[in-house]
Amino acid sequence: MPLKVKSKKKAKKAASRKPLKTAAKKKTLKKKTASSKKATKKKTLQKKTLKKKTTPRHKKAVTAKPLMVEPGPPPRVIPPVEEPITNEEAIGTVTHYYSHLQVAVVQINKGTLKVGDAIHIKGHSTNFSQAVESMEYEHMHVNQAVAGQSVGIRVNEHAREHDIVYLIK
Repeated sequence: MPLKVKSKKKAKKAASRKPLKTAAKKKTLKKKTASSKKATKKKTLQKKTLKKKTTPRHKKAVTAKPLMVEPGPPPRVIPPVEEPITNEEAIGTVTHYYSHLQVAVVQINKGTLKVGDAIHIKGHSTNFSQAVESMEYEHMHVNQAVAGQSVGIRVNEHAREHDIVYLIK
């Protein structure tokens, strides 16, 4: 009888093992089938979207037009010099400023400028008046500058490029 008992025990162990293995297999099978179903759905969706994107062969293929860059606006024109006060006349602009020498290079555009004349330099952040004490043209002291010349004028305050120089009458 002890033999039968051993075989019953083995049978019970084997029976208890089998359902566990099959249950685990079923679970993995279910997981695999669910993932395979998702994969097939994705493939069918991809096929459908591909079909929608393609054009029928009987229609002519539309060629894409090359992108043309449109030109921008034309460059701005420098506005005319405005006369702020009736007793001042715009005669030139500051083209450069040497801070270590306190000299402003002025391009004379209209009229003449003499040593001793009173000038008014005005710009975005500059606004001062002074008398012309010293003036140089090509490293030579001059007493008078005419239109078309660029002269160096010693100034009392800091001048900036594009500042307008007015002659006070």
